[in-house]
Amino acid sequence: MTTIDWDAAAGSFDEEPDHGLLDPVVRDAWAGRLESWLPATRGDVLDLGCGTGSLSLLVAGQGHRVTAVDRSRKMAELARAKLAGTGAEVLVGDAARPPVGERAFDVIVARHVVWLLPDPAAALAHWFALLKPGGRLVLIEGVWGGVGLPAERVTALLAAHTERVHHEDLAGDARLWGKEVDDERYALVARAEPPHRHTEVVDVHLILRRGPDVLLARRANTGYADGLLHLPSGHAEDGEDVREAMLREAAEEIGVVLDPDEVRVALVMQHRGPGGGARMGWFFLAEYDDERPPYNAEPEKCSELDWFPLDALPDDMVAYCRAGLDGYRSGEHFLMHWHEDGDPVAHRPDGPRRVVVLPSATERTGQVHHIELWVPEPAAAERSWGWLLERLGHLPYQRWTHGRSWRRGESYVVVEQSPDLSADHHDRRRPGLNHLAFHVADRATLDTLTAEAPSYGWRLLYPDRHPYAGGEGHCAAYLEDAAGYEVELVVESMSMPRP
Repeated sequence: MTTIDWDAAAGSFDEEPDHGLLDPVVRDAWAGRLESWLPATRGDVLDLGCGTGSLSLLVAGQGHRVTAVDRSRKMAELARAKLAGTGAEVLVGDAARPPVGERAFDVIVARHVVWLLPDPAAALAHWFALLKPGGRLVLIEGVWGGVGLPAERVTALLAAHTERVHHEDLAGDARLWGKEVDDERYALVARAEPPHRHTEVVDVHLILRRGPDVLLARRANTGYADGLLHLPSGHAEDGEDVREAMLREAAEEIGVVLDPDEVRVALVMQHRGPGGGARMGWFFLAEYDDERPPYNAEPEKCSELDWFPLDALPDDMVAYCRAGLDGYRSGEHFLMHWHEDGDPVAHRPDGPRRVVVLPSATERTGQVHHIELWVPEPAAAERSWGWLLERLGHLPYQRWTHGRSWRRGESYVVVEQSPDLSADHHDRRRPGLNHLAFHVADRATLDTLTAEAPSYGWRLLYPDRHPYAGGEGHCAAYLEDAAGYEVELVVESMSMPRP
């Protein structure tokens, strides 16, 4: 704060180029800046510490309704004379608490005022209270001759009231000052919008597996997606971590009390519903325990609870739940599912695909990129390999005249009829590919696939030793298709196959 006698300074105040704006070049420079800081439409502007009214005159000339305030009566008299005929009102009062009553303004302008105030923080709080919603506070400040306030300090004071602060360097524009300057001079334009941190609802979803099946619940009487199938799910509450939320929701919705070490993270998906806000979904995996069978513990919110094949899910599902399960089946771990406002909440098999896969930060070097199999008959290969790969969680990926591919994670399998094919049958006993081996979840899934395989062109090898043809303790099925390709479906992932 200073002890300047502003009444005594009033007579010579306009002699400074940036005070009186008598030079057309200086005046035009300030007029251009003000035009960029003020609204394009006519508004109510409060000029605090207006001095002799030079800035107020420019603002009024741009069509705005001006109220000017200065604590010096001499300054106010000069401002009234300068603003005569513009409709502007000039008041005598303290800029920190201007005498404007309950009036609200679209813009408050203060040039070289904040650094003079004994309590800048309190003054800024009061000024924001005088702004209309969305209004602007324009502060022109600097540091010169060892006095003033740096922009960093003023920006920190504004942070309590808004997150939208535009900083503009003014030192480099000599036209504003009528000379070259080498100190700090700046403008800060702040919007009257309260600080806001982006928040999202956190969802938790339980993928409860019973062999090849997954548990789904049909929503009812909730007001959202009623009649559609969804995983047992809910929202994390204040103070809960996501795993605690999942355990609570499982107990509340399906009566299953899980230990923390029984759930594993399957994937995380950010989702936006049509016309709604974003939310973050954590999908957890747990295995069915026949000693703790699930039941409908919330019949007022759920009209059906049943098991469905994971590789043949029904269509009448919530779209982002279906997207999460498809992502889980294909081995993805991070997804975005962003509805457009016209999209339905329900899954549509022929609808637009809104899923974006976010690859995890794993080392790609050495991982399998793709496997390509040359086949004699693409249609037959598509039927046999397409069935198997999709049942194992691979998703259709590419299609062209003589080939198809299926993707899981960052790897994919191709079957293609090449014009360079030199035989019409694969002999796995010759040097080259012997077989492909895939994990399966459990014995029940293995038995289901083995039973279905003949309908899709596969035959079971070594039936007399199935499912331990690979040796004691190695539970697997060995299948061969009509073209001579062999696959091994392995239940126990840590077992070693026979050589």
